[in-house]
Formats: sequence, structure tokens, C-alpha cells
Amino acid sequence: MTDVVVAGAAGRMGSRIVACLQGDADLKVAAALEAAGHPALGADAGEAAGVGRLDVPLTADARAAITRDRLLIEFSVPDATLAHLELVAAAGARAVIGTTGFSPAQREHIGELGRRAAIMLAPNMSVAVNVAYQALALMAKALGDDYDVEVTEIHHRFKKDAPSGTALAMAEVVAAALGRDLAKDGVYGRQGLTGERTQREIGVLSLRSGDVVGEHTVSFGTLGERLELTHRAHSRDTFARGALRAARWIAGRGPGLYSMQDVLGL
Repeated sequence: MTDVVVAGAAGRMGSRIVACLQGDADLKVAAALEAAGHPALGADAGEAAGVGRLDVPLTADARAAITRDRLLIEFSVPDATLAHLELVAAAGARAVIGTTGFSPAQREHIGELGRRAAIMLAPNMSVAVNVAYQALALMAKALGDDYDVEVTEIHHRFKKDAPSGTALAMAEVVAAALGRDLAKDGVYGRQGLTGERTQREIGVLSLRSGDVVGEHTVSFGTLGERLELTHRAHSRDTFARGALRAARWIAGRGPGLYSMQDVLGL
């Protein structure tokens, strides 16, 4: 049995992770973290998640919670996640990270921390999304430069980063398959007299609406036809279950920076 530390445990994703951990044969909640000053601090993590009392209080003391024999699962914000990963690396522990919005420098730093701890980092923990990455690479290679590529994503109004990490990952997969550089060929929204679409550009558009959990579509279009791949998440439990699958996998791994592709053997 692996002891799990859930960060952001009173949040939308963290509470679902706490809930999905109940009854798991391999993982159990050992500690639950929230930000200093959060109104839920001191409350029971299970009661906050709606699954009954677990006798695990919500705490802001990450240093005490993150120890060598525990595994961190976190979906929160970049700065908090990096601070927690510093503790994971110092302890030689393990972590499953679904936080998005990291800058290139922050991602590089996470790679450095991965030399001292086992870290599984993925912008989307959905098993189906990670299978979709493989399909997108195949589609892009087969269709080639004759097809325009557009990526659209829709999320709830509370999401703080745009485009979503998943949309960027999908665009990066397509760009790599087509031999393009997303840093040069990515176009993020359009306005005004933009002129005709260029052949190499990869469009990425973000929508924020209501309570949408997450929807991503990659469109390949040419004169006469369009082919689309769409993934819709109906519940955050999709991501929670993927994170728990990743946690079981990484529990026996040594230091390194891993992805869901590694977890799924893709």
C-alpha cells in the first residue's frame, strides 16, 4: 500500500482524487494539502470531498506531509507545484503532476528535479487523450502539408491558463509529425485583416464557457474535405482515475521525468 499526499485537496480536481482513492487496493490518502489561508484548512479531507470522514486533516504544512515514503499527486498552479516538487526531490520521493501552465524555464527545472526523484508529468491524465496523441501523429504524417491544422479547446470559466496544456501537447505532436516548429508556426487566435492562411501555420483557439470539464478538437482540412479528432471529458474522474493509474505505475520507479506515454507503454 502506497501512502499518497493529495495537493489542492479541497479543489475541483483534488477532491475528486481523494474520492477516487477510496477503496483503492494499492493507494491510500495519508495527507491532504491546501494553500495557506484556505478556508477549508483543518477540515477533514474526506468530508470536504463528500466521501465521509478519513481522519486526514487539510493542512498547509507541505514540508511535514511530503516524505520519502509518500507519493504526491497534484493538480494546482505552477508556483505551488514547483515548491512541492522541490520537497519531493529533496526527500527522494515520487510525484504525479497534472498541473498545467508551466513556463519553458519551469519545465526545464522540473526536468532537473527529475534527476533526484521520480516525477510523472502530463498535461492530461486521460488514458483516451494519450491514445489520441498517437492517432494524431499518424493522421498528420499521412495527410501531410496539404491539410490545414486547427486545434480548438473549451474549458470551464475558472481555468486560468490558455491554451490548455492538452491543446498545446496536441499541437506539438502534430508539429513534430509534420516537421514544423510550433514556436514559429503556432497561431493563437485571429483578429482583423490577417490575410490568407499560410500553409505551415497551426491554429490554436481557446474558449472558456460555463462548467465545461474539457473538450479538444484537432481539425485537418483541405479543399473538399475535413477530418477531425475530438475528445470530450464528461467528468473530472476521468483525470483522477488516470492519475491513480500513473501513481501505481510510478510507485516502483527510480528517479526520472516520465509521461503518461511511459505509463501506458506507448
